[in-house]
Amino acid sequence: MRRIYCVGRNYVAHVREMGGDESRDPPIFFQKPTDSIVQDGSSIPYPPMTGNYHYELELVVAIKKGGRDIPVADALDHIYGYGIGLDMTRRDLQMDLGKSGLPWEAGKAFDESCPCSPLHPVEQVGHISEGSICLTVDGETKQDSDLRLMIWKVPEIIANLSKYFMLQPGDIILTGTPAGVGPVVPGNKLVGSIDRLGKLTVRVSG
Repeated sequence: MRRIYCVGRNYVAHVREMGGDESRDPPIFFQKPTDSIVQDGSSIPYPPMTGNYHYELELVVAIKKGGRDIPVADALDHIYGYGIGLDMTRRDLQMDLGKSGLPWEAGKAFDESCPCSPLHPVEQVGHISEGSICLTVDGETKQDSDLRLMIWKVPEIIANLSKYFMLQPGDIILTGTPAGVGPVVPGNKLVGSIDRLGKLTVRVSG
């Protein structure tokens, strides 16, 4: 894996719950370090420097062919496959930094902040543009939406991102989270599911 790119505020309902403007502005991009990846079935520690640790369930897109200024019409040809990811967030730090006009890194790019399922090749699952995206915490549904409600679709995300960065094989993109984000505490079990991609399960440890 080379880089982890993330898209912020890509579902209207989530934009509203975060107090933002749901107009179709250019997508917000940020990154997480590659070593923040956590495998399915793992325990993730409750991180330091936060009292408001949030989940954000997201569709993951893996790149097989790089490029810059990729046309929307060609974007799907650059995809290796899809997976399920969690953009774990120190929400209090993210919000405080955002209010001050400072970068989000301390709130987003910390250790073990990116649990990720195995990747499913396009040849096995096809291209995914709609279907259920759901997260439960200790069996209680917290996020329940459909991928078709993304403001920026996957080909548009790839095209926009490639204007700013030279995409390369091994890059992955977390495509944004639907509404229903919220806090977790030690002991919670998180299960994320996306149609055709199975499940991602992690536990929060103390």
